[in-house]
Amino acid sequence: MMSDSPPIEDLAPEKKSESDMSWPAVRSTRNPTLEAAVQRRLSDPQEAAHALGRLEALAIRLACIQAEGDTPQLVFDRPQLVVFAADHGVTDEGVSEAAQDATREQALQWLTGNGAASALAALHGFDLTLVDAGVASYLTPLPKPTRAPLLLRKIGFGTRNMLLTQAMSPAQARASLQAGMDVVRHLPGNVLALSGLGVSGNASAALVLSRLCGVPLADACGIEAASDPERAQRKLERLFTAAKRHRKATAALDVLAALGGFEIGMLCGAMIQAASERRIILVDDFVAATAALLARELVPEVADYLIFAHRSVEAGHRLLLIHLQAQPLLDMELSVGQGAGALLAWPMLLAVQRLLEA
Repeated sequence: MMSDSPPIEDLAPEKKSESDMSWPAVRSTRNPTLEAAVQRRLSDPQEAAHALGRLEALAIRLACIQAEGDTPQLVFDRPQLVVFAADHGVTDEGVSEAAQDATREQALQWLTGNGAASALAALHGFDLTLVDAGVASYLTPLPKPTRAPLLLRKIGFGTRNMLLTQAMSPAQARASLQAGMDVVRHLPGNVLALSGLGVSGNASAALVLSRLCGVPLADACGIEAASDPERAQRKLERLFTAAKRHRKATAALDVLAALGGFEIGMLCGAMIQAASERRIILVDDFVAATAALLARELVPEVADYLIFAHRSVEAGHRLLLIHLQAQPLLDMELSVGQGAGALLAWPMLLAVQRLLEA
């Protein structure tokens, strides 16, 4: 380890933190009768069984989420793309190539409609929302004109440096979950695409993945594929220090507080609330997939509502999908984030809708 690393303290997590949270009821989507009906609808006597491959599995998943009786049909109403933006105190340790100010600049550009996600949202008719979950500076006053509304749900001006202490207090972790749930309660529609935005978000996601899934931290960070091995090694050493400091954090909420981010907590809460309302949840990037991992740990039934849109170039994202036994809809080697991958996958859901209508 590097000689200038801070001394390691053994920070015990707050006991029984998860018992302090109450979750909305999430029902399993299991429906054998409807599953069989979907298979019959998609079958073609001129083709081999299951000729549509994974499209059939997607159709079954979507139909069961929206189940209205035993008739396979899909109705997509007011689809939403929500991006949660936040900064991470661990950025001070040089774990990201970008400076912390980049989060604010990216958020403002997203609000003004610049970038792939905004163009794809306009193409597919998605409403856009950016949530300030914990950007390290103010995003107001906003530039004019803006393409998307900004929701101010800031828990803090970035998390704390997890090498020195927990990234957030247990109360802040719970507040981030509640804020994410509240955001979804006030959104219309039955389709929710979710993504994160923020410098060092992937570093935090790698730590959460490593802790909850037992993935070696070097693999979660993708050190072998790094273009700058020396920089990657420094990053890994810093993250090892954080992981060792918080080694007693093993339960989902304790891991979120010790190693997570405000945007990860809000994404997790948003998924739990969306599942309770039987919304289709399109999971975008590595950060959002990490929130999905936490949501499944807290409320296992949430897994039925998660559609993983794509597999990004992030090594941790690929390993997380393997752990979740999730087949993403696309693998386009994207690194853009901010909802673009979810919107690129959207036409596949539209295709399934049309097939069920045929």
